Amino acid sequence: MSLKIYNSLTREKESFKPINEGSVGMYVCGPTVYGDAHLGHAKSYVSFDIIARYIEYLGYDLTYVQNITDVGHLTDDADEGEDKLAVAAKKQKKHPMALAEYYTASYFEDMDKLNCRRPDISPRATGHIPEQIELIEKLIDAGHAYEVNGSVYFDVTSFKGYGKLSGRNLEDMLSGTRVDVKSEKKHPADFALWKKAEPNHIMQWKSPWGMGYPGWHLECSVMSMKYLGDTIDIHGGGLENKFPHHECEIAQSEAVTECPFVKYWLHNNMVTVDGTKMGKSLNNFINLKQVFAGSHERLSKAYDPLAVRMLILNSHYRSPLDFSDAALSAAESGLDKISSAVKAVRRAAEKAPEGEMNPKVQKQLEGLRHRFEKAMNDDFNTSVALSVLYELVKLAEKEAGKANRASLNAVDELFSSLGGDVLGVVRESYPEDSKALTDLADYLMQDVIEKRAKARAEKNFQEADRIRDEMAKFGVTFKDTPNGTEWVMQ
Repeated sequence: MSLKIYNSLTREKESFKPINEGSVGMYVCGPTVYGDAHLGHAKSYVSFDIIARYIEYLGYDLTYVQNITDVGHLTDDADEGEDKLAVAAKKQKKHPMALAEYYTASYFEDMDKLNCRRPDISPRATGHIPEQIELIEKLIDAGHAYEVNGSVYFDVTSFKGYGKLSGRNLEDMLSGTRVDVKSEKKHPADFALWKKAEPNHIMQWKSPWGMGYPGWHLECSVMSMKYLGDTIDIHGGGLENKFPHHECEIAQSEAVTECPFVKYWLHNNMVTVDGTKMGKSLNNFINLKQVFAGSHERLSKAYDPLAVRMLILNSHYRSPLDFSDAALSAAESGLDKISSAVKAVRRAAEKAPEGEMNPKVQKQLEGLRHRFEKAMNDDFNTSVALSVLYELVKLAEKEAGKANRASLNAVDELFSSLGGDVLGVVRESYPEDSKALTDLADYLMQDVIEKRAKARAEKNFQEADRIRDEMAKFGVTFKDTPNGTEWVMQ
């Protein structure tokens, strides 16, 4: 079965065939960096991380671009209000770029903990101002945009395809909408390509139309086309970005190139809390740092970041995910079950006898891989794929005590391939095991230190030296300090 994905543009599942055989270009709308990432961000970026991983698993050469919005995203998506970064910077009494740097680093820190691989390219809106100005000039020359008092707007009536992604009819959008007499726009649906900056606006650049800054929609067209070409294979983002953001991207891109902007549009659904969308604007969000620390009132404890990843895997990327502490706790239990099975298999393999691969085990593993791929080929159905991983857990538990090393290594390899490379919930190594061993060593060594100290206090230096010499055989040395004796393993 070949990969089929749901295309938001055609509203149906389609067989995936990239533009260039063997290679795939994917662009995903990244965060607006004015605050810490929350569970809604996790839903989006874990989902597309898994999509990227599976595309690579299938053997494609993937170029993954995910932007950083550090200017131009206004508090009102209808091109009104202030820049979100400027608003946050004013509250925190920081320069907007200082804020952008801080929260960009915070975002990547959280994504790393969720085991999301870094995109191949993470371009910033502020780093592509010349390219954005160039695109605006082309749109004006082609009759698709107009300048008013230092701002430039896209004329949606000049582009016949406006509304094809969201299914909105331009006439319906315009009818019944009273144009504000103070508005600079020719039509209410026109959107900003460039906004005139007031003198006190910190983030502004020179342009043919005066000092200003780019509109939010413009950056994604410019950066995706710069790094992936005029037509890209996959464009992803949150469902809430379908309109107006992605609709505007299509219009401004195709109006210049006169070719399809994106072949496959993918949209992930949202995270809800008590049935209401989670978001910063609604002030009902839980940021990821709170989840990892257990510092939110809705949380009963601190959670392993991979438990968040497991929670997201339990739902399809196009389905909403209703958050609760109980659901997150259940996801962590599932993670622990998988982790325990992997560790048990690896320990058993170290002690297992040599021998040829068990044909029965090999057949079972091939069947599990086939079913896993069938699930993922069906529009990246991670919940079904995860159920296959649980079946692998059962097989691992059954074979851990009796199989030979070749069979156990094959089980471990499938865990690493499906659960690690694709789903990202199986670790290459488990650092908590090392910590547990260190804690145990500290506990046992304390007894040795006390026996040595007692011998020295009783002036039984022969016994003290014996203990020292015996431990030296294991590479352990003692260091006597004013605060007590410490031990070090060379």
